[in-house]
Parts: sequence; structure tokens; C-alpha cells
Amino acid sequence: MIESRCGLLCSECAYREQTGCKGCAQMNKPFWADSCPVKSCCESKEREHCGTCENFSCELLHQFAYDEKQGDNGKRIEQCKIWKNQN
Repeated sequence: MIESRCGLLCSECAYREQTGCKGCAQMNKPFWADSCPVKSCCESKEREHCGTCENFSCELLHQFAYDEKQGDNGKRIEQCKIWKNQN
């Protein structure tokens, strides 16, 4: 099951229970901000997740994946590849 647009594994998130979050793929507006640029981009292209995009993996996704404070050193990019191969 796809948990997010960017490949983040929401089931591993420490804030999931506290916020009642079901993952950005299951909500209209993320709880953490007014919007998420990756979620907005993916949904505007009618993609289930970034891995199905013709521009995968783009600069925007790279910025998120390798952000010094909130990035995951590319783990979400690899997860998008896994989800794509499962379809």
C-alpha cells in the first residue's frame, strides 16, 4: 500500500499516532503545513506516488530526500522504486 506521495514510510513516523495521520496519500491537506510541494506536484500530475512520474527522481524530491534536518538520505527515493516495481 502506498503511504505517501514522496516515498516516506508513514508507518514508521513517530508523529503518526499523536496526530492521527493516515499518510498524505490518504488526506487532502497535510497536518504539518498548509501544503506540501511534493504532494501537490504528484497529485497535479495525477500520480499515485513520485516513482510513477516521468521526471522521477526530480530535483524537488531530491531536495526533500537529502534535506539536512528532515531528509532520509534518499531512503524515500528507494521506496518509490520499490512501490513502482510492485505495480
